[in-house]
Amino acid sequence: MSLLRFCEWLAATPGSIALHESRYVFLIVLMVHVLTLCVFVGTAVMVDLRLLGLTLQRVPASEVMARILPWTAAGFLVMIVSGALLFYAEPVSRYHNLFFRLKMVTLVLAVINAWEFYRTVYRGVADWDMYPVPPRAARVAGGLSLALWAIMITLGRMIAYQAYWFDCGRQPHSAIVNLLMGC
Repeated sequence: MSLLRFCEWLAATPGSIALHESRYVFLIVLMVHVLTLCVFVGTAVMVDLRLLGLTLQRVPASEVMARILPWTAAGFLVMIVSGALLFYAEPVSRYHNLFFRLKMVTLVLAVINAWEFYRTVYRGVADWDMYPVPPRAARVAGGLSLALWAIMITLGRMIAYQAYWFDCGRQPHSAIVNLLMGC
């Protein structure tokens, strides 16, 4: 079964139809997604700015992480669940949405960046914990994280405007655009 066929099957399920056609539930899920995005990104930015050495320089990096990351993780978890529900409400539309696809690629890159940071650089935090400006690898991870989340937020906002630029039903598009949209 192809991914498009799976999305078509998913869109035909009673839960997807009910969520898509709901007058209030879809909007509540969207609101939760945006609010938890604020919690997640707000706390992630504080961590990233500490990694860049731009804020909280007198506070050990490990203490910043210990205090902020539980909120970041909670925001991320609720954001992912609410985002999955938003996808579930309109899977075929999201399948063909170039901005959604790019957002998912960016999400994967952001997760890889965080995972690689904790797997490598953060293991040596005891060596640089009190430095006002962490080592280069930590700064790169923090800067990359900030850039990826800014891109992801922009792409998420652009999802609603797909039809203005890229619509499988409105051709012609270049072959690369059709490929990226799954047309």
